[in-house]
Amino acid sequence: MRPIYLDHNATTPVDPDVLNAMLPFLQQDFGNPSSSYALGKRARDAIETARAQVADLIGAASDEVIFTSGGTESSNIAIRGGAKSSQPRTTIVTTTIEHPATDACCDLLKREGYELRRVKAGPDAIVDPEDFRTLVDSATALVTVIHAQNEIGTLQPIAEISAISKAHGALMHADAAQSAGKVPVDVKKMGVDLLSMAGHKLYAPKGIGALYMRRGINLNSIIVGAGQEHGRRPGTENVAGIVALGEACRLAAGHLDAGAKHMRELTTALLAKLRAGIPEIVLVGNPDRRLPNTLNVLFPDVSGRTLLESCPRVFASNGSACHADREEASAILTAIGLDPDAALGAVRLSVGRNSTIEDVEIAAASLIAAFRLLRQNSGALIPAL
Repeated sequence: MRPIYLDHNATTPVDPDVLNAMLPFLQQDFGNPSSSYALGKRARDAIETARAQVADLIGAASDEVIFTSGGTESSNIAIRGGAKSSQPRTTIVTTTIEHPATDACCDLLKREGYELRRVKAGPDAIVDPEDFRTLVDSATALVTVIHAQNEIGTLQPIAEISAISKAHGALMHADAAQSAGKVPVDVKKMGVDLLSMAGHKLYAPKGIGALYMRRGINLNSIIVGAGQEHGRRPGTENVAGIVALGEACRLAAGHLDAGAKHMRELTTALLAKLRAGIPEIVLVGNPDRRLPNTLNVLFPDVSGRTLLESCPRVFASNGSACHADREEASAILTAIGLDPDAALGAVRLSVGRNSTIEDVEIAAASLIAAFRLLRQNSGALIPAL
């Protein structure tokens, strides 16, 4: 029986058209883009074409796009570089539901002497922009907020938060690793100065990403070397990966609405089938303001980790941490006020552009059967590890 992949928020397969676009730059067009002869020029031209494709997806200008190794590096450049470039301002404002890449950057800055302020998300996993008014002030160097929460899928009010940040002269960064390519992302409408993207979340390979840096913003580089990417991200460019990201963005822009509609139909059907088989199941987060492809659901009185282990045909994930003697609930879920024991039942199900209604039906039936078997045998919330 073929496996059912429902973990597209973790990573996506490389689209065949993306693979075809990048292959020449792993083979015959392998030149270093800094070289002045024809082989290098072809590589350089391909990079600039990809830069325009990325810019088109997010409503930016080509010269505002910097290529990186992925979302984590993009966020490091934005957050750490942005903070250092905004001295003598010494305050960072973020939320309690950020990706670890953002949290780690903020914690590092805190250890270096910056004051870190966090806005709590509500029970629906969305932050209230008004809460930023009390924390953002003239000492704020940077505000950084995740656009689409990676575990839950809820979409945050970036434009409203940006307006508050700009009123105090603070830089605004959004982590769009999960949202770019799934929902409209327009840096001008969002009002952001900086925005992170990750290629492997939108059908490009792992190891490639991009950072939008608004024209006129000059960040202190966190990497030193030669002058690639206008000196903002030195190092010989990953030409094949960059070409792949550009093609992935071109494809995403071409079927953004149709893709969102397709994925929303699948997640709606999946949730309905799960609720029909398990009436007590709970959807985490706001039911409407969310990514069209993402469901985070709480299975009652069982461990989500154990449930997935008992249902090997369905490839999905949960946010719990497994230790030698215990299982610990996702910090994101407890941050929005969920009871830790209930949060242990969480499973994240994220469909993709190639997922089908058959996938949804098989996954729902498999998860329901595994859940019923677990409840029948023990009903144990925390598995023996």
